[in-house]
Amino acid sequence: MSERLFINQLSEQTQVDDVYRAADKQLRANRQGNKYILLKLADRTGTLTGMFWNAEDRDFERCQDSEYLHVKGRTQIYNGNMQMIVTGISPVDPSQVDPADFDMFDASASEQAFARLKELLGSVRNIHLRQLLDACLADEEFMTRFKQSPAAVTNHHAFPGGLLRHTVDLIELAQLIGPRYPQLDIDLLTTGAFLHDIGKTEELSSGGELTYTDRGQLVGHIVIGVQYLADRIAVVEAETKSPFPVQLKWHLEHLILSHHGLLEYGSPKVPLTREAIALHHLDNLDAKLAAATSIIDSDISGDKNWTNYNPSMGKKLWKSPID
Repeated sequence: MSERLFINQLSEQTQVDDVYRAADKQLRANRQGNKYILLKLADRTGTLTGMFWNAEDRDFERCQDSEYLHVKGRTQIYNGNMQMIVTGISPVDPSQVDPADFDMFDASASEQAFARLKELLGSVRNIHLRQLLDACLADEEFMTRFKQSPAAVTNHHAFPGGLLRHTVDLIELAQLIGPRYPQLDIDLLTTGAFLHDIGKTEELSSGGELTYTDRGQLVGHIVIGVQYLADRIAVVEAETKSPFPVQLKWHLEHLILSHHGLLEYGSPKVPLTREAIALHHLDNLDAKLAAATSIIDSDISGDKNWTNYNPSMGKKLWKSPID
């Protein structure tokens, strides 16, 4: 087989004859009762929807348990997005593929980001927050998940390691505005920026398809994050043999609970402190700019100035650089 075509190399009307990881596959029926297979194909560069029309049960059954599929078909643009009309699929033995072609996790980039995270957290001087952060960093099982977790299934930082990248960027933003707003407790804001999405380490799955875990769907990352905070505070109290300041605990809980900003966006509380207001807006800024950048970078529109309409943004985006 010739050198593989990665998903980010595909263009409209590309003939495809290659191996992809089947992140998801579903046998469905249309309104006329004709069956088709809906595929989510993936490699290390991204994902692509595949539609195998007029499928039969045996097509699905022989590929149902296979992680990798040899796919034949042709790409097309549908509703502004690339998809593939699949004409043939067959299972592939995992021993016949190069895992590096399908692993979206960049271990080197993650270690660099983690080193930067420790540097930023090292600036915290409040002794109680310092002890709490040390207890989190010492939790090896948690930190392994933290390094590999996505920040979302779609929209922003939706890749393994995305949570760490988002957290580092958010802490840098928090420390950047500190000198401009001396009323803010930067140690508290820095710690809140680190903790705000920690529940996503258990809400989201980074192995294979980016998806929600059972606990993630039932409980959600905000509640999981508050529970993890309580667990780490208990560790600190056991190690120091002294109680953690109760009001400081309340402030940290509030930062986690309110960071989505509005009740309709999933926050149990709206931001009620200066640090919580700052965290919400900085979090939203980083997420929105990361999402916009991803949309622009991956846009397949023939228009050099505008992206296709993006449903999550509710608009097109200008993508041409200023002369």
